[in-house]
Amino acid sequence: MALVSTPATLEQALPVMDNAEVMRIRNDFPVLHQLVNGRPLVYLDSGATSQNPVSVMEAEQEFYEQRNAAVHRGAHHLAVEATEAFEDARQTVADFVGADYSETIWTSNATEGLNLISYALSNAGLWASQGRGDAGLKDLALAPGDEIVVTEMEHHANLIPWQELAFRTGATLRYIPIDDAGSLRMDQAAQIIGSRTRLLAFTHASNVLGTINPVRELVALARSAGALVVLDACQSAPHLPLDVKDLDMDFAVFSGHKMLAPTGIGVLYGKQELLDILPPFLTGGSMITTVTMERAEYLPAPQRFEAGTQRISQAVALAAAANYLTETGLDRIHRWEAELGARMVAGLESLPGIRVLGPDAGKERIGLAAFDVEGVHAHDVGQFLDSRGIAVRVGHHCAQPLHRRLGLTATTRASTYLYNTTDDVDQFLDAVSGVRAYFGA
Repeated sequence: MALVSTPATLEQALPVMDNAEVMRIRNDFPVLHQLVNGRPLVYLDSGATSQNPVSVMEAEQEFYEQRNAAVHRGAHHLAVEATEAFEDARQTVADFVGADYSETIWTSNATEGLNLISYALSNAGLWASQGRGDAGLKDLALAPGDEIVVTEMEHHANLIPWQELAFRTGATLRYIPIDDAGSLRMDQAAQIIGSRTRLLAFTHASNVLGTINPVRELVALARSAGALVVLDACQSAPHLPLDVKDLDMDFAVFSGHKMLAPTGIGVLYGKQELLDILPPFLTGGSMITTVTMERAEYLPAPQRFEAGTQRISQAVALAAAANYLTETGLDRIHRWEAELGARMVAGLESLPGIRVLGPDAGKERIGLAAFDVEGVHAHDVGQFLDSRGIAVRVGHHCAQPLHRRLGLTATTRASTYLYNTTDDVDQFLDAVSGVRAYFGA
């Protein structure tokens, strides 16, 4: 499956990543050079939060040391420099995902971005009913009889906002089920997405299964129904080439803390023609043109959705992270993580009493694996691995319906990134092989 259709680039001509290069990359990440419980840290929890290279931390520190000021509000030297750094960062991040500058909205995280879309769409109905705003708002308003479609593998962040949108508007929420292997039932998707579908929201790559979804097929179904498309790119933007325009997204979201940047910064992409007519989500300073005691008029995007003092230093740091990933090569990172993921899944599947979720070994997935150890709770597995210096994620990973569908309440998840080696994976597999014996399972 083609993830994006882009011409051959210099990046694709670069050599495949190997352990020697990864060891050089690790030198950029100070946190990885420490002992945990007397053992060298093996960090396999990047699917939750990635680590930060020195260049990213220095970018944020340099902003505070040299140009800290409020943006868009001052005429003095520092304010001008801060504004330039802030907006330069927006352009860098827009370029990173193939978006336009004015289509790139700063948020606190991807969850906020999804809630922004959800509330803006419900406000569209309210504005349209009162004859306020652009005439096109009536086409975006949802009502009883309309349907919102998600998938059974969604993170709660891409499920609950749509549940609430359905509640506020009277629309119906439907979902595309998965099969036992964790793939979407595309035969059912073609039946579920139909004339009543107004919005389709789905994850590019599952944070539990590692599945990379068939984006173009899903978009084609949505377009045939005239529905909007929302992409959760939290597990794809940090790991593989992404071009939101090439994929024909109406909206897409991702978070900085999963792609080498600080916490507290995320991105919402939206098509310009949609962003400019949607009602704002948060209101206040910086996003208005004229205010009277009775009403306000709002700026176009991106400022339309950026009320109040923004995440300035975090945006600068996110741009530095995007540059780091671009210079390393997203295609190369994806291929390396695919190798690590395949090695991890094959190793786990060879162990007795281990059930791996998602695609079988040899099938495409991102570099993570969630698994269940027969007779041992996921929390105990995580503590056992931590005692050996191995950091993984445990729990339902904010995907309770998915776990329930697979007959589980919790799993252990190991996730790789560009700073992991095959030795990290092998140490992890060696430790997992001893879990059941340790607990007498």
